[in-house]
Amino acid sequence: MNVLLFDIDGTLLSSGGAGQAAMEAAFQREFGKSGPVHGISYAGRTDYSISRDLFSFYGLPWDDATWQQFQAAYFELLPEQLSQQEGLVLPGVLHALELLSQRDDVAVGLLTGNFARGAALKLKHFALAHHFAFGAYGDLHASRDDVARVALAEVHSRHSDVDLERVWVIGDTPADVQCARAIGAKALAVATGMYGIEALAVCRPDLLRANLDSPDEWLPQILSQGC
Repeated sequence: MNVLLFDIDGTLLSSGGAGQAAMEAAFQREFGKSGPVHGISYAGRTDYSISRDLFSFYGLPWDDATWQQFQAAYFELLPEQLSQQEGLVLPGVLHALELLSQRDDVAVGLLTGNFARGAALKLKHFALAHHFAFGAYGDLHASRDDVARVALAEVHSRHSDVDLERVWVIGDTPADVQCARAIGAKALAVATGMYGIEALAVCRPDLLRANLDSPDEWLPQILSQGC
């Protein structure tokens, strides 16, 4: 069994910044906190980690009630932001997912820093959700490596015969490559997010591409049997 674990933002799709906009709108609506946010990176991080930094930036208490209030607002505002921003499915993604759906020797899942519900809303908006049977998400962990460990546990719960040589993490940031290494998996890095080819090459992924276009070329390289 081959396993492909896809990141979402910058890999499968570009939301046009909808996630960040929805987070900041949630803080403004619920807590009256607004203004430019400085020094907080979004790329390759979990929503849990990003949110913790935003709570600190705005000087808000980190307690269960405030956390739940923020999340409820974020999930309410995200679909609106997805509709307003000029997002798109990235090159080659639909073709690749269609090819993978025709195979019975590949398990296709998610390994993303998004909250699980946020991931579902994004994939629903771009009509991609039906391609993914399982996933690991950024609801509970600050480290992307820990999300990768959850993903691998889910893989093993579904497919006991999986060889790590056949597990690939596909993402657009150094954190995607790093978390693949953390679980002993292979990494395909794609320069469709904030990091270019040269920056990703430094991380030494097993395969590096400008984008996921022409999947007839790259899928056979990462699957144990040709397409």
